[in-house]
Amino acid sequence: MSDEANQSLEIYCGSSPPRAVDILKNLSLPAIILYTVLTLMVVIANLVYFEEIIYLLRKVPATNRRTTIMWVSGAAPVIASTSCVGMWIPLASMITDLTTAVYFAIVIHKFQRMMIEEFGGDELFLKRFQNTPAKISTGPCCCCCLCLPFAKISRRLMFLLKLGTFQLAFLRPVLMIFTLVLWVNGTFSLDDLSASGPAIWINSSLGVSTIVALWPIGIVFNKVKGELKNQKIIPKFTLYQISFILTQLQAAIINITALSGGIACAPPLSPTARGGYMNQQLLIMEMFIITLLSRIYYRRKYNQQQIDEMQPPVKAQENQNLSNGTKTEAETMRV
Repeated sequence: MSDEANQSLEIYCGSSPPRAVDILKNLSLPAIILYTVLTLMVVIANLVYFEEIIYLLRKVPATNRRTTIMWVSGAAPVIASTSCVGMWIPLASMITDLTTAVYFAIVIHKFQRMMIEEFGGDELFLKRFQNTPAKISTGPCCCCCLCLPFAKISRRLMFLLKLGTFQLAFLRPVLMIFTLVLWVNGTFSLDDLSASGPAIWINSSLGVSTIVALWPIGIVFNKVKGELKNQKIIPKFTLYQISFILTQLQAAIINITALSGGIACAPPLSPTARGGYMNQQLLIMEMFIITLLSRIYYRRKYNQQQIDEMQPPVKAQENQNLSNGTKTEAETMRV
């Protein structure tokens, strides 16, 4: 009997994630309560987000700014939802993790766009900051390189900054699809970190791409944080950073701990499956809190005075000229 138990334990400890049926059969009363509470938190997070979407559709004009706010504020509920699916269906964890990674790569690009859209778009951003110095010795690439000279904001620099975040939004979905194909084919495994396996090369490429994408975000944020205090850009940036750390570093730390033997197997969960299981439960609770905080900082009512204060001097002057019946240079040229 002991040999059979040891053999069963050995099979579970070296197996892939269990089926949803196996999870349901082994749920104890505390586990049922935990699953219920976590699922309820995901439902509430999505309801809060849907209510926020309805508010934005009704109160904010149909602009790129509204679209970027929807993308960025949706990060937490989307991550919570994918984590909930992975918690109930462990075999789908690879797909849910890839979905989370792809969505957050797009969010990184959209967050940069959101900061620019707060000024009315690329052209108005350039009018406000063109030829002004921008600090490029910022994290995560060059935070220690204080000797780097300041760069002047220009159309070319704006293109490079946007390209820096866009490459991640493009490259990560491509690599994730490639990873999914290899996983279905049985040639990709997170446990295989050898030089001959694809996991180490794909993860290294994504790591470099992510670092390159985070650098332009830091440059733009340092440039606009003083101008966008009324738009609470600092708390928004903090929530974005916390979400990034929790979705990327937390999962990596837990996975490394499981691979090094720091997490014991608990049938029907193998060490790596149990590590992913723990990460999903943590993410649901963390993203639930971030969803509630996001509603506070992203949902606000603008009156006309606040909109005028938010606009850069160039656009504010144009609006003043229009209100006084004076044609701007652009209007005169069109006439």
